[in-house]
Amino acid sequence: MGKMVEKIETQASGMKSVTQSGNHNIVIDEPPKMGGSDEGPNPLATLLASLAGCENVIANMVAQEMNFDLQGIDFRVTGELDSDGMMGKSDVQPYFQTVIVEADVHTTESETRVKDLQETVDARCPVFTALEAANIDMQVEWKKA
Repeated sequence: MGKMVEKIETQASGMKSVTQSGNHNIVIDEPPKMGGSDEGPNPLATLLASLAGCENVIANMVAQEMNFDLQGIDFRVTGELDSDGMMGKSDVQPYFQTVIVEADVHTTESETRVKDLQETVDARCPVFTALEAANIDMQVEWKKA
């Protein structure tokens, strides 16, 4: 496949951003307590959703390559950060310190094969590897559902 380019366009007003990605609109906003109108998830939740979505796409690609019986995956993704960083405190990183990924894999495969799938997916997922490259503590547990 080679080099890929991903491009979006965003119009922002106040805390709300409306992004066009191909034929799709993505609304990102903040709750009222943060000055938004709560018309969409906040940017941090959107990043975590992107991680789950990317892991799912790569898992489906890898499952085909491995002849793995993948029937579906349920993700729970939690990000932990110190909000002092985004509020300007210079000695606190403004991004997640820890991201916890829990996945229930619907399959007839063994736990060993589930682990193999997870390791391959994590190594190839662009969102996962970007977070990992930022030295975020990635705590991952995939198990057979």
